[in-house]
Amino acid sequence: MTPSLKVNLNDRTYPIYIGNGVMNNAGSLLANIIGKNQSFIVTDENVAPLYLSQLKDSLRKSSIESSSTILPAGEGTKSFKQLQNLSEQLLTSGINRQSTIIALGGGVIGDITGFASAITMRGINFVQIPTTLLAQVDSAVGGKTGINTTLGKNLVGSFHQPKAVISDTSALASLPRRQVLAGYAEICKYGLIDSPGFWQWLENNGQQVISGSPKELIEAVTTSCSSKANIVGKDELETGVRGLLNLGH
Repeated sequence: MTPSLKVNLNDRTYPIYIGNGVMNNAGSLLANIIGKNQSFIVTDENVAPLYLSQLKDSLRKSSIESSSTILPAGEGTKSFKQLQNLSEQLLTSGINRQSTIIALGGGVIGDITGFASAITMRGINFVQIPTTLLAQVDSAVGGKTGINTTLGKNLVGSFHQPKAVISDTSALASLPRRQVLAGYAEICKYGLIDSPGFWQWLENNGQQVISGSPKELIEAVTTSCSSKANIVGKDELETGVRGLLNLGH
């Protein structure tokens, strides 16, 4: 499968695969990226019953061994306590520098998994498989990882780019409407900061995106990711133009 687009960062360039049902192909997509080394899936209590077995089956078909952990759902998981817990689980699982950590879930899981992979053993490869609309169009792309502190959100973290992003738009059918609207607001941001033409397209097709029409949903996610990838490629560490992506945050 050809990537929908790429985040161009020289030797750290990585693909983003976007499509309806693309998680079923995760094993074959990742086999050429991470090889057949051990993988460790991090997910949460809400996502695990829906997609963990599906992902493991896909990896198994490509001879990629996997183990997994299930974290509590919710923003409270982005904490020092859970970060320590996750890092210790990774170490006791027998991972090494050639292993790959896979984040399966929304922004919380992507953030803490990415940060744990950045600091455990001084850096392990990881992959983002976002299952919320907000994560697919924003947090899973660009390499921002981190946890919250008592002084504020995302104040401890690092820039650690994934090796790949796999965004299965069929997973969005399980989302509550409130989460869909949160993701759609992020989509609208890209029209405001980057593309008047996309804003016009959203005015004409926004209801189809919100209702989960596959064609329009894939178009909206792809266009949003393309906009973010372009900005990240110019300003990875947010010293300038990447600050535009914080609109509304």
